[in-house]
Amino acid sequence: METRIKQFIKPFSDFVRTNVTGGFLLLFCVVIALIAVNTSFYDAFHHFFNTELGVTIAGKSFIRDIHFWINDGLMAIFFLLVGLEIKRELLEGELSDIRKSSLPILSALGGMIVPAIVYTAFNFNTLGQNGWAIPMATDIAFAVAIISLLGKRVPLSLKIFLTALAIVDDLGAIVVIAIFYTQSLSFTYIFYAFSVLIILYLLNISRVKSLSIYIPFGILLWYFIYKSGIHATISGVLFAFMIPTNKGNHISPLEKLEHLLNKPVAYFIMPLFALSNTDIILSTGLFQSLSQPIGLGIISGLVFGKVTGIVSFAYLSIKLKLSSLPNGTTWRQLIGAGFLGGIGFTMSIFIALLSFPEIEFQALSKLAILIASVGSGAIGYLVLRNS
Repeated sequence: METRIKQFIKPFSDFVRTNVTGGFLLLFCVVIALIAVNTSFYDAFHHFFNTELGVTIAGKSFIRDIHFWINDGLMAIFFLLVGLEIKRELLEGELSDIRKSSLPILSALGGMIVPAIVYTAFNFNTLGQNGWAIPMATDIAFAVAIISLLGKRVPLSLKIFLTALAIVDDLGAIVVIAIFYTQSLSFTYIFYAFSVLIILYLLNISRVKSLSIYIPFGILLWYFIYKSGIHATISGVLFAFMIPTNKGNHISPLEKLEHLLNKPVAYFIMPLFALSNTDIILSTGLFQSLSQPIGLGIISGLVFGKVTGIVSFAYLSIKLKLSSLPNGTTWRQLIGAGFLGGIGFTMSIFIALLSFPEIEFQALSKLAILIASVGSGAIGYLVLRNS
């Protein structure tokens, strides 16, 4: 029994440990980026991320700037890891049992719906209405890092609840990106991508275990999805769901790939994304623009909409006897976790970049996300610390 408990806890504890360190590294990169773009390093900073890189195969070149390779290339690997986590949780983790999963699933649903409504209330029929999905997301790395600082002040069950909620939240954000942030479609490349998915599925059911066989098809899938008009990062999730797994003590290809990607994503990809995208030139005018509908919608959605949606949906699901509070958890602690759900950083910035082509709207969104995330994190920490 003790061995089985350790087998269940170890993946979660490894996940938390990686995200705690990654969360602090993420914060460090945010600070470095803000310093760089607001000092004499501005030109060097932008010159570096606008440097073009690429490959030439059979006389055909595919050359893009570093910013593209981070946002569309490396972030596809981030989405691959998210997809692997979702699949593992659905098959053998916290989301595999309907009684255990109902609370984080329904709470996450509330944490997506209510912030979107709050944002839309401020931005309906304005130039900013396309950003309605920005306050829907939760940043796993930051949220887990903060709750882990509290140690034994909060029960393990609450940490598992928050992690599961954030994973469901990511799934919701992925669906939103795929459906609502696709501009134009090439059905030829969609057919190519679908063909690759069929090959991957056949490899899966044929019990092919070698990751070296899957990865070239994953790269092809990324290229076809990118050319199809669907955002390239969605390929990461689709690829993840085709990686085989198994129940039992044997390490599956899914677990092996997840283990390989955990540290590179937490310690390199997400910090690099933060470094390249927290390019906010702080000015009096930008802070004043926070009172515009976009700024108010994002801050209100993340700070107040998130906790309201999470806690109200949790309350309803418990009252309807669909769920129960995590073991040893109080309502005050659940409210604290709800505030931590308002830390939107990575995914919120990603959605903001998809929502607004206008540089000024992107800058405003990033600043609002940063302020809201800091505010939500601070409130959540204080509520949990004093619970």
